[in-house]
Amino acid sequence: MTSTGISNSPSPRPGKGFFRSKGLGLVAWLLGIVFFLPIAWMVLTSFHSEEDAATNPPSFAASLTLDGYREFFGAGGGASPWPALINSTVASLASTLFVLLLALPAAYALSIRPVKKWTDVLFFFLSTKMLPVVAGLLPLYLFAKNTDFLDNIWLLVILYTSMNLPIAVWMMHSFLSEVPVAVIEAAQIDGARLPTVLTRVVAPIALPGIAATALICFIFSWNELLFARVLTGVVAETAPVFLTGFITSQGLFLAKVCAASLVISLPVLAAGFAAQDKLVQGLSLGAVK
Repeated sequence: MTSTGISNSPSPRPGKGFFRSKGLGLVAWLLGIVFFLPIAWMVLTSFHSEEDAATNPPSFAASLTLDGYREFFGAGGGASPWPALINSTVASLASTLFVLLLALPAAYALSIRPVKKWTDVLFFFLSTKMLPVVAGLLPLYLFAKNTDFLDNIWLLVILYTSMNLPIAVWMMHSFLSEVPVAVIEAAQIDGARLPTVLTRVVAPIALPGIAATALICFIFSWNELLFARVLTGVVAETAPVFLTGFITSQGLFLAKVCAASLVISLPVLAAGFAAQDKLVQGLSLGAVK
């Protein structure tokens, strides 16, 4: 200790925890770059001509062009993607809305007002996802054919709702378990009925979880291909089915497929970016539970 009261002792060296956190951060960055490289390569390829996109090894210095996007939007005389994009939007948004309307009361009954043997009920919901999708494809096709529901967008809405409902109930059950029961009881004492409790008390508190559930259901519905490929034709064709139309046995198609994939991915990316704060809060809450 000097006369001025300032210590001359050396500053402490960084401990093992410091280097461990730096190492984990470096590994996380490397993994992020590895996962991002295919997306970056897809974006770059979408701006190349078909000849440059098909070169092996790939050419990084090839000239850029918008021909792939022009082909996707039908500039070369091809089909327009707008009907397929509209069908995907209607099927995804409508099914997500129906899932939330059904999953919120079900999760409320299983978490805040639990029924007898509620764990068995949750397991039953989960068991419905254990059936392979292909196993139910033929019965659904025959049902749609006999009821004149083939190539109907509302058939996809019903299917996507039933497919995503078990996952939504499981997720929202975890989120709604964090809602204080005292708040609900206070609202009921004030005369609030069940619809009012769900919309004005439970929903605002569990909003991050509801947003996370809605986003995941929207992504699952938007990306679904098998049912849309088999059960739709021209009228109810969705964006993933439209995308597969660019893959042919003759000719070059890599640049067009990359351009179409990027455009079709934009709605999901935009939805994820818009709800990223709610998504992180909701999924973190679910992980803690």
